[in-house]
Amino acid sequence: MEARLPTGAEKLIQCLECEGVEYIFGYSGGAAMPIFDALVDSDIELILVRHEQGAVHMADGYARASGKPGVVLVTSGPGATNTVTGLLTAHMDSVPVIVLTGQTISSMLGKDGFQEADVTGITYAVVKHSYLVKDPADIPRTTREAFHIATTGRPGPVLIDLPKDVTQAPCDAPFVDEVDLPGYSTPTHGDPEAIRQAAGLLSSARRPLLYVGHGAVISNAGKAVVRLAERLRAPIVNTLLGKGAADETHPLHLGMLGMHGTAYANKAVDACDCIMAIGARWDDRITGKLDEFCVGAAKIHIDIDPAEFGKMIQPDVAIAGDARLVVEELIQHVEPSDTREWLEQCQTWRERHPLKYARQGGLRAQHVLDRLNHVTGGNAVITTDVGQHQMWAAQFCLATTNRHWISSGGAGTMGFGFPAALGAQLACPEKKVWAVVGDGGFQMTQAELATAAIHKLPTKCLIINNNFLGMVRQWQELFFENRLSGVDLVGNPDFVKLAQAYGIKAWRIRRSADVDRILSQAHEYDEGPCVVVAEVVKEDNVFPMIPAGSPISGMIIEKPRNPLARPTGST
Repeated sequence: MEARLPTGAEKLIQCLECEGVEYIFGYSGGAAMPIFDALVDSDIELILVRHEQGAVHMADGYARASGKPGVVLVTSGPGATNTVTGLLTAHMDSVPVIVLTGQTISSMLGKDGFQEADVTGITYAVVKHSYLVKDPADIPRTTREAFHIATTGRPGPVLIDLPKDVTQAPCDAPFVDEVDLPGYSTPTHGDPEAIRQAAGLLSSARRPLLYVGHGAVISNAGKAVVRLAERLRAPIVNTLLGKGAADETHPLHLGMLGMHGTAYANKAVDACDCIMAIGARWDDRITGKLDEFCVGAAKIHIDIDPAEFGKMIQPDVAIAGDARLVVEELIQHVEPSDTREWLEQCQTWRERHPLKYARQGGLRAQHVLDRLNHVTGGNAVITTDVGQHQMWAAQFCLATTNRHWISSGGAGTMGFGFPAALGAQLACPEKKVWAVVGDGGFQMTQAELATAAIHKLPTKCLIINNNFLGMVRQWQELFFENRLSGVDLVGNPDFVKLAQAYGIKAWRIRRSADVDRILSQAHEYDEGPCVVVAEVVKEDNVFPMIPAGSPISGMIIEKPRNPLARPTGST
């Protein structure tokens, strides 16, 4: 009897197995049923989510924590369009995610069939590349290309749209090992002449500064960055997504720069005479008012994506290449200059403007996150949502290890933190994983509590509950005469009872005296997921703060005495 050929769906799953895929985060539906059916006989584990957005955020968290691509499987139409927010998040932050979408049968394409959507058209702006597969013989090549594109150069999401008749049809195409993509190439080692020029600028600088971004995380450049900093005796600052690339507890590290960075990091940026961006893109949350950013300082830019050169800042030297390889080469060419006065000045700023918060007047989010850093010893993987809690976590939860800090940067996606933590937990089953979320963002993907409970993931979720959309409220207080609009989250559920409804262990913190005890209990709890709800003061602001569009010199270090006054900046 002649052997049956595998279907396109079966061949697809076999291709994913060849790529080393461990998990698929998905939500089923009609157009994707052949693929879900093929999963039944595979060793790949399906993580059934409660919403497609949650699936992409889980795959994103898995990819950021492991360095391997995360894979998503959803159905057509609304199932596919529900992935757009997750795709944008991954695209803005250069995360390798593969999204597989079911599609209506080929003969119905463009005819408004049931649950049809032009997914490749809709997602064009939020993916690195996309495919609409019309021939089952193309499945092996398309899959191999998708993984290659997603993971090489500047990583990013790739979408593969698969009509149902294509996945049901037989497929006898062989597996593909090599890819042939004319015009697609990625730099590795930097140009030797550009490296020598950069080395000359660094060696002659008296106030050099290393500005570290997410590209340093992706390329695992942190150890090389620290070696370069020690050789130059130059301070380090990092972006929100660059946390953990270089150990934030290192004596040369000044913490995060930018809108809510430390005062001493921002003062160093403003006063340096040479700044080198390592896998960072000079985004608007860093530069503020462009024509007053690092005036007179030499600027060096290392990036694997040449499209970033000159987009925001015109560098004196641009080096296209892998951040780790370029920095390792640079170390061999730089000579240290006398930076003693510079380091002393940075230390003076650190001592004069430390991070601080009120110790009286109720439970403070800063206190909770400061103690979380103590309880975890800086060794946990921490994911965040977006808002005030994110900035406080970035300030007080110091990242010492690469890929232990996961946050939505470019897109600023509320709802990211909790599902991303579940993906990170699957990527790192032996590690403690904490999701730090706000009450607003958590409610956007809170249904993934079911996913956590079903898979007994020992992920800890810390909800900073102030019953406000806190960051927007802060801006309305400071810049809109405290005219609050659309920020009061009246009607919030009892999050402890909500967690318990899913069979999840939960605690509530209302007093500062209970913070260490409850956080420690949650940190050691390993029988499944758990939730900690910190009922913090309703109105508190994140400082330091550089107002949008203002220069670094306009940084507000602490809250103005008159809360209704429009701040003018303080240094």
